Amino acid sequence: METIGLIAGNGTFPVSFAREARKRGYAVSAVAHKGETLPELADEVDAFVWIRVGQVGKMVKTLRRAGVKRAVMAGGINKSRSLSSLRPDFKGMRLLRRALGKGDDALLRNLAAEFEAVGIEIVPSTLFLERILAHPGLMAGPPPGKQALEDIRLGCKVLAALGPLDVGQGVVVEAGIVLAVEAVEGTDAAVTRAGEIGSGAAVVVKAAKRGQDMRFDVPAVGPRTIEVMATSGACTLAIEAGSSLILEDERFFELARKHQVTVVGCSAEGEVPDG
Repeated sequence: METIGLIAGNGTFPVSFAREARKRGYAVSAVAHKGETLPELADEVDAFVWIRVGQVGKMVKTLRRAGVKRAVMAGGINKSRSLSSLRPDFKGMRLLRRALGKGDDALLRNLAAEFEAVGIEIVPSTLFLERILAHPGLMAGPPPGKQALEDIRLGCKVLAALGPLDVGQGVVVEAGIVLAVEAVEGTDAAVTRAGEIGSGAAVVVKAAKRGQDMRFDVPAVGPRTIEVMATSGACTLAIEAGSSLILEDERFFELARKHQVTVVGCSAEGEVPDG
């Protein structure tokens, strides 16, 4: 039985990955970040070790001892919270110095290189989760109207322009006006902020950065996304097909139907196929 390494961040993404991996007959050895990872992940894996953000050396040693040859990074790290919880070890300090000022992608690529140097391959975080990748076209709710389709295209243009700057993967648009852009606060907070301005017809767009490395930082939505949209008055969610995950998909679609939220899979350019 192969043991898959799980470098776990926040949210339900690590839990979804662990469940699917074990369902397919793999053992899962997880390193979890204190203050970020859900404690219930411990019940879904075969080995579980807590670390602090920045303890790269401990992370590498833990997975090597578990005999891991392949590992995934699943779930994010809250950037604003990590500023106070950061506890880098020697490897972590060295990695931070190399990536200083170069953005998230450089930091994650350097982290992946640390693992690959000891024979642990970092593989796409969508491994085993192809079933819950967004597909093109209408997935829930009523078909989007003409204005919503235009707002989706605008949202994708905004994200394409901001992608090289590592700003975020989400934007909220209404009637051709950008209400909010996701930054370190995350998608939910950006949608909530937009709700204070919009009139109730806002469109939320989530898309990967151009040239996104699918080993990490994959766009994801889940039940909480729909709940926040319903509270904030956003009525359409567009997510990039083939590169965005729908976590807890049964509950997600149940809530979308309940709140009459339109969910569509779009191209990187914001095009939504019919049907």
